[in-house]
Amino acid sequence: MVDVAAVAGRFGRRLHDAGLPVSPDTSGRLAAALVLAPPATVSDLYWLARVTLVSEHSHLAVFDRVFTAVFGGGGDPAEWRGQDPPAAGTAGQPVPSAPSGSQPAAPSSVPPAGATPLVAASEGDGDGAPGRDAVLAAASPEERLGFRDFQTLTEAELATLRALMTQMTLSAPLRRGRRRVAAPTGRHIDPRATLRRARRTGGDPVDLIRRRRRPRPRRMVLLCDVSGSMQPYARAYLQLLLSGVGGGRAEAFVFATRLTRLTPALRSVSPDVSLARAARAAPDWSGGTRIGEAMRAFNDDYGRRGMARGAVILILSDGWDTGEAGLLEREMGRLRRMAYRVVWVNPRSAGPRFRPLTSGIVAALPHVDAMRSGHSFEAMRALLAEIREDRYVP
Repeated sequence: MVDVAAVAGRFGRRLHDAGLPVSPDTSGRLAAALVLAPPATVSDLYWLARVTLVSEHSHLAVFDRVFTAVFGGGGDPAEWRGQDPPAAGTAGQPVPSAPSGSQPAAPSSVPPAGATPLVAASEGDGDGAPGRDAVLAAASPEERLGFRDFQTLTEAELATLRALMTQMTLSAPLRRGRRRVAAPTGRHIDPRATLRRARRTGGDPVDLIRRRRRPRPRRMVLLCDVSGSMQPYARAYLQLLLSGVGGGRAEAFVFATRLTRLTPALRSVSPDVSLARAARAAPDWSGGTRIGEAMRAFNDDYGRRGMARGAVILILSDGWDTGEAGLLEREMGRLRRMAYRVVWVNPRSAGPRFRPLTSGIVAALPHVDAMRSGHSFEAMRALLAEIREDRYVP
């Protein structure tokens, strides 16, 4: 089985050794392209590698030499320069095999003796190039499902996705705490500790003992829409709520026609038991949507009592609201004044035709700090990384 990441990384390394400015990031883009558009021929593979790894026209000669050495099989990529790349989703023409007894010219970037080949001969097509099936087989479950929209997943794929999402950690940003701890680079001087240390130097405070405020994690609150329009995404978002309550000590709520707190139900030892309890705790699952009333219930019963103060609020909803838009706008304004940051995760926003025109989105948009898509595993991972990197610097 071919490892797509290893193939892209080693090929990028060959190009780097040949003098091209290829970095691990660009090799990662090639690996992602191989997963999204698996090549059917060497021509497809050539164009995928060229558009992701080549940044200047002067690099083409070296790129072609290295590509021929690695994926050759008698083809000459230099002949494809004047042609347009194959259209998306269509296979290029098969590469003719080399005449019997002929050998391709040895490029200057031939790997040293004993180097590990990119692809074993038995793992490719008959001409030595990796085929579409081999590249597909090389993709891990994370790579195959990473960019898939949650609503397109089957039950089996969703089960695999849940296993992947258990590895995701919901790390809350840090805030400045009230307690102070000793720190060599602290901004505040501790008079008592400095005077005690001065006893060693005859009462002269040579060493200044400094302290700083100890950072503490902010509270995380997850509000997930489980109405009928969100049903394809709520299946995956439940795993995020479970991870947040278990690992990040977050507060979890779901809402459709009313608000339901799921934090106690999700604190079970077994994930399956937790999800089953969560489903029973929300009787309005897959019902209508009244986001404004749900936000008012949260603000009145939990938010103003301290749960939302200084917290990071994640609202996972498509914004399709059947309630009063004015109520949602007022309650979102109340929530924004209490919270540290409000992030609206709208899985519909990833679509090319998405426009923020629904009444719920129009009413809430002025009161949110950011709107993210959250439609796939990679989108959720990028969102959690963005939240995690919002760190407090003392």
